Amino acid sequence: MSMSLPKMARLGNSTFAQMEKVNSELLAMTYGALVTTMLKDFQDVKIVNQELEKMGYNIGTRLIDEFLAKTGITQCRNLKETAHSIAEIGFKMFLGINAEVRWSSDAKTFSIEFKGNPLIEFVELPEKFKDLDYSNILCGVIRGALNMVQIVVTTQLTKSELKGDSSSEIKVSLKEVLQEKVKSDD
Repeated sequence: MSMSLPKMARLGNSTFAQMEKVNSELLAMTYGALVTTMLKDFQDVKIVNQELEKMGYNIGTRLIDEFLAKTGITQCRNLKETAHSIAEIGFKMFLGINAEVRWSSDAKTFSIEFKGNPLIEFVELPEKFKDLDYSNILCGVIRGALNMVQIVVTTQLTKSELKGDSSSEIKVSLKEVLQEKVKSDD
């Protein structure tokens, strides 16, 4: 896939327009109930953060199929195209929001910055849950989706509007690109 950034943004918008919509308030309330239940069950913010990421990973391993089918994207040539596909198409397609990519100097780490996260509507984080990465499920989704296309990454929620930042940000660091191995009959 070789696509300019404006074309990616248009693809994100057109794919979003064709997607079946879920009421953002319903999504926010359902997700909030899930996180609240997890906090009550686990009683440990660190474990809840890990569990949200694991849930997201499992969602991402399935969401990538829908992403590829609905966008017609077959393959990205490099990490830069992959990052922009996630931010400009994936975030618009599944969350209805725009996101931007910011690169680190090593070109193996990028951040996806976004505003208006629908998961945090109606949420106020009490002081005792200040270490909760409420939107950590999104980190897992990205990690799971990329893993399915042979890209191993780590993800981390580095900023959150819920914690007073002006935007939310997910840091994505490339660990390795796996090569498909074809077994020979020998």
